[in-house]
Amino acid sequence: MELRQSINLVSKLVKYNLKVIFAGKFVWFLSAALLFFVFLMVEVVWEQSDIDEGMIYGLLVFPGLLLIFYPTVFGIQNDEDARVLELVFGIPDYRFKVWATRLLIIYIAVFVLLILFSGLAVVLLYPVNPVEMAFQLMFPVIFFGNIAFMFSTIVRSGNGTAVIVIIIGVLLLIFSEIVERTFWNILLNPFSVPRNFLPVIWEGIVLKNRIFLFLGSIIWAMAGLLNLQKREKFI
Repeated sequence: MELRQSINLVSKLVKYNLKVIFAGKFVWFLSAALLFFVFLMVEVVWEQSDIDEGMIYGLLVFPGLLLIFYPTVFGIQNDEDARVLELVFGIPDYRFKVWATRLLIIYIAVFVLLILFSGLAVVLLYPVNPVEMAFQLMFPVIFFGNIAFMFSTIVRSGNGTAVIVIIIGVLLLIFSEIVERTFWNILLNPFSVPRNFLPVIWEGIVLKNRIFLFLGSIIWAMAGLLNLQKREKFI
């Protein structure tokens, strides 16, 4: 009986958080991500480009960032609009019990969506492993998502955070071109081995890159969660 009650409680908690997180404009970002991905696939077919796993990864990066953009950038504002900030700040260890859980829910939802997008690519373009593709895409997606979350706790405005995140994204994109073949490249494509690179060397670079993105994601997330302890800034 207790197990059933716990399952029901967790189910209700997840549903409520999904409703708050993905409220409002998320459907538009989901639609934009899907349309943009379809547009890129049509363009690839039209230009008769060579299609492989690296190509599919490149097509999915931007849609993945679109999926993560709204829930992380506008999450704090959605709490304020729903008038639940006062409630959640009354919960001890707010940063761990509420938003840590929400971030987990967000990334699981985006991971599932990326698997579906990858499955669409399998049907229309090229056979890839959807789970592996989505897993690799989650490294830059979580990295950018946690940066957006951190700035949302500082700016506390969805529109203001969006401007900052877009500027940071452009700067990181430029920086990624400079360090294209190093593990510092935020948008490193693990499925696209550069010419004149031994596979074993490239695997080492990819591993270091994933460690770098993983550690960076933890730092951004912890910084954002610590910012949420400053109750007077939000209430």
